[in-house]
Amino acid sequence: MFLPSPRQTQILALARQIGRVSVDDLAERYTVTPQTIRKDLNELCDRGLLTRTHGGAILSSGVENVAYEARRQLANAEKRAIGQRAAALIPNEASLFMNIGTTTEEVARALVGREGLLVITNNIHVVSILLPSPRVEVIVAGGLVRRTDGGIVGEATIDLVSQFLVDYAIIGASAIGEDGSLLDFDYREVRVSQKIIENARHVILVADSMKFTRSAPVRIGHISQVDVFVTDRRPSDALMDICRRDDVTVEVAASETDGRDEA
Repeated sequence: MFLPSPRQTQILALARQIGRVSVDDLAERYTVTPQTIRKDLNELCDRGLLTRTHGGAILSSGVENVAYEARRQLANAEKRAIGQRAAALIPNEASLFMNIGTTTEEVARALVGREGLLVITNNIHVVSILLPSPRVEVIVAGGLVRRTDGGIVGEATIDLVSQFLVDYAIIGASAIGEDGSLLDFDYREVRVSQKIIENARHVILVADSMKFTRSAPVRIGHISQVDVFVTDRRPSDALMDICRRDDVTVEVAASETDGRDEA
């Protein structure tokens, strides 16, 4: 049985708090060599507790999400590019759902100043982002507000979503499986997302490429239920084959620091 060392336990706790850890920062924090930290990270990754990235690692727990403030900072430029690309798919005078997630919030930022939109959301951050836009009408779903991230969940939320049939749904996911499964952590949130998908004419999935390496325990649905998938990196060949088979359009948004473009 693998028992992490005290330093490895602290590294895991730090990853849960901030989402990503780097070799150089950890070496400085613990006054050890980068090689020692790499050994720690390799052992944690071998046990599936972390996932290696260039220069460090990210949390890969399948049962616990990264803290909200940390998620906001992870892949920030990529999420901004995804948000702008997805917003460009939404015409003026459209109705749309927007669910919980830091990437959907970037879509909301890109929609500020648009004309004649009706936005129904269970994300209080989306509300605050769009509130200054005089030509965007916002309807907030009722229900329990999660203090951790400002998401609204529960039966009252599902009831409100059920009353609408909108043009577009902008949804996020915490993880995307190689088989096309869309996954998340909170069963209550997932039920709302499922109802959003069910009550939209067109579904746009927004998710950065880190979601390809993560796991989560609750199934939202399958990528075949999506019309357009906007991400920052071309998915694996297996996932691309699924998207082609199910007529899912994949759009790859290039961030300000990246020259990649559409797949």
